[in-house]
Amino acid sequence: MLGVEAEFLAHEVSDQDFGNFYFESKNSQYRGLALTMPLKEICIGFIDRVDPIAKQISSVNTVIFESTGSIGISTDLLAFKNLLQPYFGKKIAILGAGGTARAALGALKGTNTDVTVVTRSKVRHDQLHAALADLDINFLDWHNFDEIQDRDLIISTTPAGATDGLSIISTKADFFEVVYHPWPTELAKRYQNLGKHVIGGLALLVEQALFQINYFSQKEFDFDSMRRELLKVASEAVRK
Repeated sequence: MLGVEAEFLAHEVSDQDFGNFYFESKNSQYRGLALTMPLKEICIGFIDRVDPIAKQISSVNTVIFESTGSIGISTDLLAFKNLLQPYFGKKIAILGAGGTARAALGALKGTNTDVTVVTRSKVRHDQLHAALADLDINFLDWHNFDEIQDRDLIISTTPAGATDGLSIISTKADFFEVVYHPWPTELAKRYQNLGKHVIGGLALLVEQALFQINYFSQKEFDFDSMRRELLKVASEAVRK
């Protein structure tokens, strides 16, 4: 669509091997990297310059190689800003406390949104407070899942299978699941069966990719038409 001659390749890289992979990529004329967990946190120690907001939330999913060095940003955060806009100023609950959760929280800063984070343990609470010192966060234990059904939106940022044991009988909340494969997740099905609006992980994947394509290609394009095409391609790929 953009007339760019390029390849987008997939590599499975462990956190222990990331340093070598990063420097090899940097020296091999790669334009950039798109990262998934746990590399979103680990990469920060290698990048030359990290966007201040990405640094604050300790989550970088996009690395751009420039002649002046590498730049780390969070297109997850930019995607969440677009997708969560209808819920700004309302009540949102987030399941999980990893890099994706922090990106969602970063997108909610300054929006006057009531935020609750639901976690299995308190290990990452301090990290969340440090990353988002100016956002008032309420914390709830995983076993209190039924207490957040009065929220306007619940966002699950946990890995596939992590929420399968959660059940609901009734809810006021819409549901946003960041997992896109397998789809729908068991919990997403439960919200669909209750007639609630469900946002799937492909929406987030494609939305953040729009910003990545823009940064990598340095070309301006219509996000709406590109979004439609990418959602088609992504839906077909997930079904294979």
